[in-house]
Amino acid sequence: MNTPTTTNIDNVQENMRQLKCCVIVPTYNNAKTLKRVLDRVLLQTTNIIIINDGSTDNTKEHLIDYSEYTQITLTQNKGKGNALRLGFKKALELGFEFAITIDSDGQHFPEDIPIFLDELVATEDKKILLIGSRNMTHESVPKKSSFGNKFSNFWLWVTTGTTLADTQSGFRLYPIKAMQDIKLRTNKFEFEIEAMVKSSWNGITLKNVPIRVLYDETERVSHYRPTKDFLRISALNTVLVLIALFYIKPRDLFRKFRKKGFKRFFYEDFLKSNDPPLKKALSIALGIFIGLSPLWGFHTILVITLAVLFKLNKVIAFAFSNVSMAPLIPIVVFLSLHTGSWVTGQEVSFSMSDFSEDFGAIKQLRTYLIGSFTLATVASIVFGLLGYFTLLFFNRKNSTVSNG
Repeated sequence: MNTPTTTNIDNVQENMRQLKCCVIVPTYNNAKTLKRVLDRVLLQTTNIIIINDGSTDNTKEHLIDYSEYTQITLTQNKGKGNALRLGFKKALELGFEFAITIDSDGQHFPEDIPIFLDELVATEDKKILLIGSRNMTHESVPKKSSFGNKFSNFWLWVTTGTTLADTQSGFRLYPIKAMQDIKLRTNKFEFEIEAMVKSSWNGITLKNVPIRVLYDETERVSHYRPTKDFLRISALNTVLVLIALFYIKPRDLFRKFRKKGFKRFFYEDFLKSNDPPLKKALSIALGIFIGLSPLWGFHTILVITLAVLFKLNKVIAFAFSNVSMAPLIPIVVFLSLHTGSWVTGQEVSFSMSDFSEDFGAIKQLRTYLIGSFTLATVASIVFGLLGYFTLLFFNRKNSTVSNG
């Protein structure tokens, strides 16, 4: 480990001051390692907030030596998420705009604080949340931690579309001023996942920065409860996925469409996207198939989930799934029922007037379902092929114009 020089320390302290950044250290029963962590943090900066989260060991006695620094003491253990929320609130009251969080169990190196600061200084848009990326292949990293990290990485990608190498590290830099209006509700370890996902939903960039890590099992005290905390995190991920699919992703598509208008949206996001014609055509086919299928109420979640799963264009797939928007539903049901009649040979006594009066299609559900899936399959093939050849035509035309 490199010993920090006076010049380096001065640079870090100046960056902390200019960026209005502090360090938050939540701690719970980590008396063995707490003093060492605090002393090393204080070599970097005196802008420090310590949260004693109801410790029952001799943490309180150790903290007497640091009484000149901001401390928050809880009489009962409420969880890391609660401690961080209190720390963020206090930091904002003190005028800070960014906060670096570091665990007190000794696994993190406070000497890596400049890595976060350098990245923030180099970033033009300061709405960024930096997560320390550990070397999860290191021999000291427990296998359960490596598995949990991969699990968390996957669900972050599902809910935000962001791919990170490490999503569970507690060594982070939060843009607390940019986050102050985001409602964060969880109290335990799942807080850090909630903070990442909701920050991304609110236009804050998520990014990893490389850090070192040390798991010393002779000193380190982990409060992670494998069964309870895994279930809590899984429950949170389930809720976040549902919110993302039913609200966030449709909202973002609608905002993009409304901001650009149909013509610009069609040209930039449909014709001019970097996706090849085949991928766009398959996205059209997927949207048409889901939109015409009888899976009412699940069109949005299905089309976006499948587009993500098969790595298709989510914008195009979602746009074409709206072929069954409210004004067109009677026509879609009418065509599905008569297609089913043609496929099964079963005669239907159904007209548009019947539909408007008593929703007569329900009386012939089997015929409708067969016809609906048949219509969806044929229409998706037809529109997919039309889209493919149309896109090829536009691509060639654009290439000719560019070469000319």
